[in-house]
Amino acid sequence: MTTLGFAILGLLARESLSGYDLTQRMKGRVGFFWGAGHSQIYPELARLEEGGFVTHSVVEQRERPDKKVFQITESGLEALKGWATEPPPKKPPKDELTLKAYSVWLADGAAAAGLFSDEGRRHEEQLARYEEIRDWMEREWAEDLLRPETPRFASYAALRRGILYERGNAEWCRWLAGTVEGKPERPEEKSEKVKEGA
Repeated sequence: MTTLGFAILGLLARESLSGYDLTQRMKGRVGFFWGAGHSQIYPELARLEEGGFVTHSVVEQRERPDKKVFQITESGLEALKGWATEPPPKKPPKDELTLKAYSVWLADGAAAAGLFSDEGRRHEEQLARYEEIRDWMEREWAEDLLRPETPRFASYAALRRGILYERGNAEWCRWLAGTVEGKPERPEEKSEKVKEGA
């Protein structure tokens, strides 16, 4: 089964969804860390159903075509449980921004500083979105966030990973832009920023 198949099973383990709803979840909740469009999702659903990992029921709708609503099967749940504890396959990292940093010594300083400043802002904006979601989760789901056996805890765990990722990238981009511009961040400035963010 593909990783996309497991992403779909992860969504269906939480609730039954139509193909359209799955596509929307991929753009939203799961889209922060795994993306797929409807042209990938529908064929994958067909493979999952053929493999016995999902099933569907037809819901009649007035003035609209009937829709298929997919549910995970016991076999799908077992496959998902097993996959959730397998180490991911080793893949060589591919990070174009870091590759650019590797050659930044050859670049125009102002242009490079602009690039890394822009990228840093992009990471800061995403970090702010994640922190808003985190604040909402901590307010609304407080009890579930202490219970690893709940889907809400798992969503929170993925979000925390995203927060650390965006925070680290934003900090690195700020440091690199400042250093390339000739305004390196001093270690004491860094520790003050960390204290402010705590």
